[in-house]
Amino acid sequence: MSEINNIHYYDKYIVAFSGGKDSTACFLYLLDQGIPVSKIELWHHDIDGREKTLMDWEVTPAYCRAFAEAFHVPIYFSWKHGGFRREMLRKNALTAPVSFECLGGEVRTAGGKTGKPNTRLKFPQITPDLSLRWCSSYLKIDVGVKALVNQNRFNGKRTLFISGERGEESTAREKYNRWEEDKADCRYKGTYYKTVTREGSGITRNVQRTIIKGKKRRHVDRYRPVLSWSEAQVWKIIEKYGVRVHPCYYLGYSRCSCKFCIFGNADQFATSYAISPAEGNELIAYEKEFGVTMKRNITLSELIASGKPFNKMDARYIRISTSHSYNLSITMLQGEQWILPAGAFKGECAGR
Repeated sequence: MSEINNIHYYDKYIVAFSGGKDSTACFLYLLDQGIPVSKIELWHHDIDGREKTLMDWEVTPAYCRAFAEAFHVPIYFSWKHGGFRREMLRKNALTAPVSFECLGGEVRTAGGKTGKPNTRLKFPQITPDLSLRWCSSYLKIDVGVKALVNQNRFNGKRTLFISGERGEESTAREKYNRWEEDKADCRYKGTYYKTVTREGSGITRNVQRTIIKGKKRRHVDRYRPVLSWSEAQVWKIIEKYGVRVHPCYYLGYSRCSCKFCIFGNADQFATSYAISPAEGNELIAYEKEFGVTMKRNITLSELIASGKPFNKMDARYIRISTSHSYNLSITMLQGEQWILPAGAFKGECAGR
């Protein structure tokens, strides 16, 4: 990893693009560094899969597509079958397969066939431990890895996978590495031996199988360019490019995480429930079914009742945020003034 601090070293740049301010800043940072748009891809993981929206903002996929089109950069979507809902309702079953878009519009599927059956029947845990906060590990990280390792176009190439974690958001994220090998990396050559048992003609025998690690020569590093950035720096680069951010920020949300993010506070849940009561009631019903609350020390009904919806929300942005289409311009039009959204600098923790 001797070249690890040279951002111009790579053949391909993948930005994990949620549509939020931090992943937007990551993409704009690449432009600032002179990385050709022809080398950049945006990857968006659909939290709810291709099912009826439960946790996320309805408009997010459309906003991400509009962003990619505005900057003339390709975007590829990936998702776990059944999304958040199916993973949460898993009962003595394997985790679902993952599908991902490839070059030319092809959609491939991987996973969902091996491992041990498991039962969840509860919401993700509110913890930095990704094995328990499975919404991040199973619906984002694992999905991205499967999409990368199952496309031969990355073999023999140097790829930089970019994500927008910022240390300012939590003590756990402060400890992340700025640069490191990605889980999809497979660059090193080496020969290993594995003993397997074969049965045939009534005779059992041991056979040594040669495994060559790194035979695909897939070089993948992970880079978190905004890890040490302040929120002010994020908004500064967004203003520089005149980007109209995800509509949830104009409603007063501090982060573009799920609409009903498990880290949301009382006011955020009260606001989300006021905007989308049907989804809120479904979550409340699941909580009763599981017999385990999302927040552990308070029910969702009590949490929502204890909060206050954000003040002076623009009804237009409520309609846009809950729509499956996005028709506003991504960058400010001539004569428009870029305005800091209502959700900026609120210091809320949703999405950590």
